[in-house]
Amino acid sequence: MLNFTVGPVQSSETVREIGSHQVPYFRTAEFSDVMFENEALVKKFAKAPEGSRVVFITGSGSASMEASIMNTLTSADKVLVVNGGSFGHRFVELLQLHQVPFEEIALEAGTPLAANHLAPFENKGFTAFVVNMHETSTGILYDMDMISAFCKRNDLFLIVDCISSFLADPFDMGALGADVMITGSQKALACPPGISVMVLSPRALERVSKTRCVCQYLDLQIALRNAERGQTPWTPAVGTLLQINARLKEIDAAGGVEKEIARTAHLARYFRDRIKAFPFKEFSCSPSNAVTALCPTTVSANDLFLKLKDEYGIWICPNGGDLKEKVFRVGHIGCLTEKDYDCLLAAFADLQKKGFI
Repeated sequence: MLNFTVGPVQSSETVREIGSHQVPYFRTAEFSDVMFENEALVKKFAKAPEGSRVVFITGSGSASMEASIMNTLTSADKVLVVNGGSFGHRFVELLQLHQVPFEEIALEAGTPLAANHLAPFENKGFTAFVVNMHETSTGILYDMDMISAFCKRNDLFLIVDCISSFLADPFDMGALGADVMITGSQKALACPPGISVMVLSPRALERVSKTRCVCQYLDLQIALRNAERGQTPWTPAVGTLLQINARLKEIDAAGGVEKEIARTAHLARYFRDRIKAFPFKEFSCSPSNAVTALCPTTVSANDLFLKLKDEYGIWICPNGGDLKEKVFRVGHIGCLTEKDYDCLLAAFADLQKKGFI
């Protein structure tokens, strides 16, 4: 199998090898040391401000999305949320579920957020801003510098879902003034799914300390107390946390976050330059390095996904909902090389030769 999805992505041999071992007992000093190292490297790569903390939750990225809402926002807040796709819509649903007052900036799928979208909300009494830095369903990357400036002008608490953009696109948590950053193990960390990661700024920690969470499992006060000793309150996905440790050290040894982002950006450019020879149109005008969203002009996107999977052993990323037949995505995160993309391009060429596309 050759995997170009955006999660779970292809893992390195080092990460896969760890997954073949017996999972060890974890209430030990040795495991605590691993967790302290994980926290330090995540903060380093996120460029988190001094005094920030990291929480590792056994759950998908959606678990941390919900935890961020439950632990830092209340009915006393007034939230502005960007809804430009299925993951922006998930934040809207969470705000509704937890009865946090909000207004949404609803964007057509694939449309970038612009200054004119933000202008009507200047000085309107909002207290927080919630956004998916990269709307994975459409491939679009939002302008975080513009969002940051808006939040700083309006003194807004900033929650950023970086689930598929962390380690793929530049993100400086401290410079942006972001208060919560979220990512997941199965994206650019290139580990199995099962762990989501939250980086909490000092301002976020203050909010957490004053908020009553009505879910024990996702209560960040409990998680932070346990993290002080390098542990989690509940049994975590131990094997995945060990794989994350290996992956973080792998990135650090290879030159750090900037080198990893540059590697991902190079693969994105390599693919995008060559895909122009085929009857596909790029769906997003401002794509993330993590993924290229494409609209086939001669065939159903889902039919193309199935054809590649069943006949070539190649996985591209399908879409759902209204975009199921219109858009497919090709990921650039994980353990991929130029040769891997050459195989995918050769498959497209073969399908074109056969008249399928």
